[in-house]
Amino acid sequence: MSDALAFTGERFIPGVPGEIWYEHWHRYHFAAPLVAGGNVLDIACGAGYGSALLARRALHVTGADISQEAVDHARGRYASLANVEFRQADCAHLPFGDATFDAVVSFETIEHIAAQETFLDEVRRVLKPGGIVILSCPNKVEYTDKRGVINEFHVRELYRDELAVLIAPRFAHAAWYGQRPSFYSIVWPEQGASQGEIFEVSETTADAPAAGHARPVYFIVIASETAASIASVVPRVSVLADRDEWMYRDYEKVTRSLDGAHRRGNALAEQLSELTTHHAEAVRQRDALQTVLDADRLRASNERQEIEQRDTMRWWLALPFRRFRRMLRRNPGQQE
Repeated sequence: MSDALAFTGERFIPGVPGEIWYEHWHRYHFAAPLVAGGNVLDIACGAGYGSALLARRALHVTGADISQEAVDHARGRYASLANVEFRQADCAHLPFGDATFDAVVSFETIEHIAAQETFLDEVRRVLKPGGIVILSCPNKVEYTDKRGVINEFHVRELYRDELAVLIAPRFAHAAWYGQRPSFYSIVWPEQGASQGEIFEVSETTADAPAAGHARPVYFIVIASETAASIASVVPRVSVLADRDEWMYRDYEKVTRSLDGAHRRGNALAEQLSELTTHHAEAVRQRDALQTVLDADRLRASNERQEIEQRDTMRWWLALPFRRFRRMLRRNPGQQE
């Protein structure tokens, strides 16, 4: 396996936590049944996880990305998959023949490039007649305008009518879907829905969906004396979403607060580290100064004692003998 890719804040990499993994994995899970049995091109495949997921249903998947680093990583990570290949390619100049693919998948690509018309022309060129393209891009109203967030990696974001103007001349028919991560109340049939789908994954195994939802908090039962009455109830998934998104906004507020506290904590930790270093240096200088002071005090004490001794008759009487001993130490030959 090649070395792990660095998370830049924009290109999703499996293992990165936060709501970003909900968005990216869900799109590929949504697309997988739509491309089953086909020859598929995944444009801007990044780390390759989505191409690998599509390959479980598709006949063959080609993952293309402009980053050679990402392509090398994907080739190493998914080398064991026989029906997946990865190519370095510019989405505005695709190195594939006309009418090559049954389906083209391209998620969160178009907003990153200026040549959006050329990109879609290339998608149409490499698609077989009757093939489908599945693409996604941020809704500028919700993604940027309402949140007041500027994404430095986006070259040109689109409003719905702007995206429609780009698609319509190239693809006469389109089915539009919306995606929004949020908090929901979900009601689902245990036996499986006849329309729609529900599955659950975990962040660590996002490529392994489990059918249904294994952890209901409440049961809802529809019962009758007759089988026909129950048979007439079409199994379906029902989702209630909070238009005001109270819980989600509260979650965002708490997350921002925790993030701010984390940053402040890191700043305080850095300040504490600096103060600890300064304190250690101050202690070292204090100890060095104390050593000098102690030596000065000892020397002063000795000098004071000598001065005090000079005031006694005994000191003066012993002075000639001390001088004589010092002289002998300097000239030891004079002792003979």
